[in-house]
Amino acid sequence: MRGSVDGLGSSAPLGPRLPAVFADDDLAQRFVAGLDEVLAPILNVLDCLDTYFDPALTPVDFAQWLGTWVGAETDGSESEPLLRAAVAAAADLHRVRGTRRGLSQAVRLAFGAEPEITESGGAAWSARPRGP
Repeated sequence: MRGSVDGLGSSAPLGPRLPAVFADDDLAQRFVAGLDEVLAPILNVLDCLDTYFDPALTPVDFAQWLGTWVGAETDGSESEPLLRAAVAAAADLHRVRGTRRGLSQAVRLAFGAEPEITESGGAAWSARPRGP
C-alpha cells in the first residue's frame, strides 16, 4: 500500500474559494485547511489520473490491479518490467488469441524466447456429421 507525503499541498485549496464573509474568519480558514490536508492526496491523484492507466507510469500495486482489469495473464510472481509489459500487451494478445501470431507473442512475453511454430493453421471440416 502506498503511503502519503507529509506536507503535500492541495492543488485546489478551499480557503480562497470561501465566500467573502469567511475570508477573515480564522476558524473557517483553519477548518478548510484541515479539509485541504485530507483532500490533497485525492485531488493530486485525480490531477494525474491518466498516468494511472498507462502501464509504464502507474505505481506497481495499481499495475497489478490494472492487469486483472484488462485480463493480463499474470500470477503475481513476475518482475515489475514483465508485469508492465504483460499489462501493456493484454489487449493485443486478446485480439489475436488462438492464432499463430497470438501464440508466438504469448510465448515471447512469458519466456523471452522466439518460438518456432510449425502448425499450418489449416483445418478439415465437413457439412455432414462424422466427416465425408
